[in-house]
Amino acid sequence: MSNLRFEVVAEAFRKRPLEVPAPKERPSEYFAKYVFNRPKMYRYLSVEVYNKLIDVIDNGCRLDRSIADAVAAGMKRWAEEHGVTHYTHWFQPLTEGTAEKHDAFVEHDGKGGMIEEFSGKLLVQQEPDASSFPNGGIRNTFEARGYSAWDPTSPVFIIDDTLCIPTIFISYTGEALDYKAPLLKSLHAVGEAATAVCRYFDRKVKKVQTNLGWEQEYFLVDESLYSARPDLMLTGRTLMGHDSAKNQQMDDHYFGTIPERVQAFMKDLETQALELGIPCKTRHNEVAPGQFELAPIYEECNLAVDHNMLLMSLMKKVAHKHGFRVLLHEKPFDGINGSGKHNNWSLVTDTGVLLHAAGKTPEDNLRFVVFIVETLMGVYRHNGLLKASIMSATNAHRLGANEAPPAIISSFLGRQLTDLLDHIEKADKDELFNVVGKKGMKLDIPEIPELMIDNTDRNRTSPFAFTGNRFEFRAVGSEANCASALIVLNTAVAEALTDFKQRVDALIAGGEDQTSAIIDVIREDIRRCRLIRFDGNGYSDEWKAEAARRGLDCEASCPLCFDRYLDPETIRMFEKMNVMSRSELEARNEVKWETYTKKIQIEARVMGDLSMNHIIPVATHYQSRLAKNVEGMFNVFGREEGKALTARNVKIIREIAERTQLIETGIEELVDARKVANRIQNEREKAVAYHDTVIPKMDRVRYQIDKLELIVADELWTLPKYRELLFIR
Repeated sequence: MSNLRFEVVAEAFRKRPLEVPAPKERPSEYFAKYVFNRPKMYRYLSVEVYNKLIDVIDNGCRLDRSIADAVAAGMKRWAEEHGVTHYTHWFQPLTEGTAEKHDAFVEHDGKGGMIEEFSGKLLVQQEPDASSFPNGGIRNTFEARGYSAWDPTSPVFIIDDTLCIPTIFISYTGEALDYKAPLLKSLHAVGEAATAVCRYFDRKVKKVQTNLGWEQEYFLVDESLYSARPDLMLTGRTLMGHDSAKNQQMDDHYFGTIPERVQAFMKDLETQALELGIPCKTRHNEVAPGQFELAPIYEECNLAVDHNMLLMSLMKKVAHKHGFRVLLHEKPFDGINGSGKHNNWSLVTDTGVLLHAAGKTPEDNLRFVVFIVETLMGVYRHNGLLKASIMSATNAHRLGANEAPPAIISSFLGRQLTDLLDHIEKADKDELFNVVGKKGMKLDIPEIPELMIDNTDRNRTSPFAFTGNRFEFRAVGSEANCASALIVLNTAVAEALTDFKQRVDALIAGGEDQTSAIIDVIREDIRRCRLIRFDGNGYSDEWKAEAARRGLDCEASCPLCFDRYLDPETIRMFEKMNVMSRSELEARNEVKWETYTKKIQIEARVMGDLSMNHIIPVATHYQSRLAKNVEGMFNVFGREEGKALTARNVKIIREIAERTQLIETGIEELVDARKVANRIQNEREKAVAYHDTVIPKMDRVRYQIDKLELIVADELWTLPKYRELLFIR
């Protein structure tokens, strides 16, 4: 029992939950306590400055630098009342995380002392080193200048003693080096395009906003067990480990009673998240043991992305306090469900939800059909690009498995909505609608309001499913920045809506009635995007064959999926919608390929270290013990009888010898494959080599290690096993 594994397992089982005092106030009373939101703006800013800042936030007006000093002074007064001494520009570089550099509110007073100062200039702009973050070659090491610039649409907040200012991050030459800048541009593009289409139906519509509701799945493991697994510490997943005899096959964890320690963690996390303005709504056990989910109320897309990035950071901090480690890797454990981050996406106007089917008038219902179909058009045209937007070295382990959407983008609509689109496509146009004087149009369409009454089943195999008044993009990975997928989705829908309006306007200019023109174009698009619609089992081999026949992107290699970012139609779309330039897309792909290579490279090195320093020494030690046992049995019983009595041990000795030899050979081949791949200069080709040659060798080594775990004495195995990692007590 001297094995460290037994000690850390025993410690994990002895732990009791921390006492989390119940908040004395109701959540509504401490919500956004540490956020410089509108009530605080109104309190700490003059009426004139407040109105100008709100105009920037609500109407997209350009920030007037003349008010920056007044805003900074108000922020500083509020922050100092909470004990804040530092500020930081908080941004989202291409690392999938966030970045921050803290500066104190101090400057020389010119008299040998210090004064607390925070000016508008410091609020609006800072200069991080642009060459030290992933940039895809846009910045050389000797070209370090980059800028972070305040995003007023996302409120400033306080973490500990620091005022955090959400910002974009761009290079000295103006290219985006982050996720927020292109996300904001994509939101502007889809907002403008959707507003223009909305005005066919309601001239009063002033703007269209994108809403997002993410569902964050994650695993918790005991911190002491985590520390005894170098692969978890260094890669975020277990590179080896045999299935637990019991895992999720009993379906008893999903929505089950939340363990006491986890409940304490969740309560603490939710309280701190609510104080930061993150509107936490739902918590529950997920399907796999040790897996959980947190989901908020829907918010404006940019703010929702910021809140998700902030929450992932907060989760890690709070988990450590409770003796846990949060695992956000999409597939930390083999053989059980991985974690996703479903993105529920919708468009709303200042008058209502565009994807809400229960319209009061025929015009509302036709508008609903237009936005459903044009969203599908965007997904159809750029299905490969949407897949590339959620693909990564980590999410590739999850996609296509039995709990996750397949690596083929399709859309599930449900029977009623499918029947509706089929009816519009096939019915005779003259019978479909007619104009009835000043009363407007009368549509011969099935009652759309019924669609809101459980109109769709839940198709867990669909990557992009319509779920009532929104689309759920289920394929996004749990540790990903939501912005990656939403930049593509927003831009693709913006392009589809822009193209739709141009074609409708052309028909109207030719003398056709507006309603007739809309239906002509929408019927054409229903036919064109039919190939992306699929209501069946996305896991089946039949669907893979059918998807290929339809011409959908079926590529499963992560590095090759990234090629879609450089397709001519992709570059044309992003440039036309003014979201990203060719150079920005090329740079981002360099970052994607390089990141992919480095992650697999780290995993391969960790596997080599664990194999040679943990697995083989433990296995051969057990083998030696068995050999001594065989030798002793021969001495006691003689060769003939001893041979019969030790047959099982001899078999195990031989199996250990064979498997350790295969592991040693496999590691040698793995090292050689890495050396060959590392000599490749082109980042794309290097990533492809890692995918094609390194990963298969890792899989073969893992197979042998997992078999050894079953036969080596439990008391000797140094790494915590799945049965210990997964079940929280």
